Amino acid sequence: MIYQQLNSLIEKAIQTGLIEKQDHIYVRNQIMQLLKLDGDRGTDSTSHFDAPIPDLLEELVDYAVGHHVIDDVLDDKEILKASIMNCFVARPSVINDMFQEKYSISPVEATDFFYQLSQNSNYIQTKRIEKNIHFTTETEYGELDITINLSKPEKDPEQIKRERGNKKNIDYPKCVLCVENEGYAGRTGYPARANHRVIKVPLLGESWYLQYSPYVYYNEHCILLAEEHRNMKIDKQTFKRLLAFIDQLPHYFIGSNADLPIVGGSILTHDHYQGGRYKFAITDAKKAFSFKLENDDNVSAHVLHWPLSVIRLKSTDQEQLINAANQILQTWKNYTDDAADIQAFSGDKPHNTITPIARLRDGVYELDLVLRNNRTSDEHPLGIFHPHADVHHIKKENIGLIEVMGLAVLPARLKDELAEITNCLLDQPSSVADYHNEWAQSIKQKHGTISNPDDADHILQQELGLKFQKVLEDAGVFKEKPAFDRFISTLKSR
Repeated sequence: MIYQQLNSLIEKAIQTGLIEKQDHIYVRNQIMQLLKLDGDRGTDSTSHFDAPIPDLLEELVDYAVGHHVIDDVLDDKEILKASIMNCFVARPSVINDMFQEKYSISPVEATDFFYQLSQNSNYIQTKRIEKNIHFTTETEYGELDITINLSKPEKDPEQIKRERGNKKNIDYPKCVLCVENEGYAGRTGYPARANHRVIKVPLLGESWYLQYSPYVYYNEHCILLAEEHRNMKIDKQTFKRLLAFIDQLPHYFIGSNADLPIVGGSILTHDHYQGGRYKFAITDAKKAFSFKLENDDNVSAHVLHWPLSVIRLKSTDQEQLINAANQILQTWKNYTDDAADIQAFSGDKPHNTITPIARLRDGVYELDLVLRNNRTSDEHPLGIFHPHADVHHIKKENIGLIEVMGLAVLPARLKDELAEITNCLLDQPSSVADYHNEWAQSIKQKHGTISNPDDADHILQQELGLKFQKVLEDAGVFKEKPAFDRFISTLKSR
């Protein structure tokens, strides 16, 4: 049966265009070596497993575990999966040539090709991503996206034991974003990347690389990473790079996490951006009010009606747009407003930075500048402009670029915890976590008796979305328009 499963995988790879039919003997021999097969039971067994590539991979890995080719440990299984799929994926130079050939036809065709390849090669974990719970919630700011992240596999006890016992200090690759991950086999405690490919993207004389996230949170969720392993930094050059990128791929948006702890993303040690082909709620956020920038006649500016504090700049003139964005950045980095609890520095430690987002819409460049501050206090030890204690039962992690744009990435624990709250709303036996009790009771008081399970689920989804709205409002630096007006006055006086 193992040969039937192997042949089924090869046939599926031919169907999806990973390899040509004439490659099948070479690929089969490569995978046989990985599985320690010698062909003694016949390699020409008829294939009859019409299953997706991830399912067929699981069958091969189960065989390898059952026949002691590898140990029944998460990392060993992940390394074998990636190594098997690497047999189907062309070398980086070939992939880049194919991308450029399709790019000469259209940027959309090029990214369609690379995104499909990244899925077919099992680099994008499509089967695991399907486990995620996703829905939208209507709020005064538009439809917010809610995702409960169930895609990343849990570590088994043996995996945890191995990681604890692994005392080697290996500095290669330096981080999971480095270009050196391309084709890297993986090791204990470090992800397998044998089937990983990146596309070289020149930006302002530097080498940058495009890849997709293995656990995409939205359509064509891509990462743009610097060749050099260096810290994140938001400056004028950032705005130039973002606009240079959308010149090359105008159907994508591109943005950056902030470059300071608390308000930044999970990886601040490697300069990178995130983009994709998806319309977030922030994209169509309404205009709160407009203002005029001095000496920038070709740049329009307005504040968005959004839970965080966002200035949107629009122009057909890249240079003026970049200069206007940099003026706002430099003013904000040095801005203090005691009445709004904003301090630019504690000694020489900076607190103010920006989360920028760029897009091209109807031939006009747009830059959204989200003002961020990472100062802490005794009342808010995790951050004054960070989710406050009353929402930590839902989310206490950093609010990065994805959340800023209106997509909540919530912890897996919520799946079971929300089921218990649903039971509570239906007056059924339930075990609601202590930290959810107050919230659950407030929902019951608000909505009264609920008898229909579908109604209970819908109400809970809406309430979860409103809780995420509060998470984002906590991260906004200007809670009232007068505070925003004071900053704009300072901006105009520079």
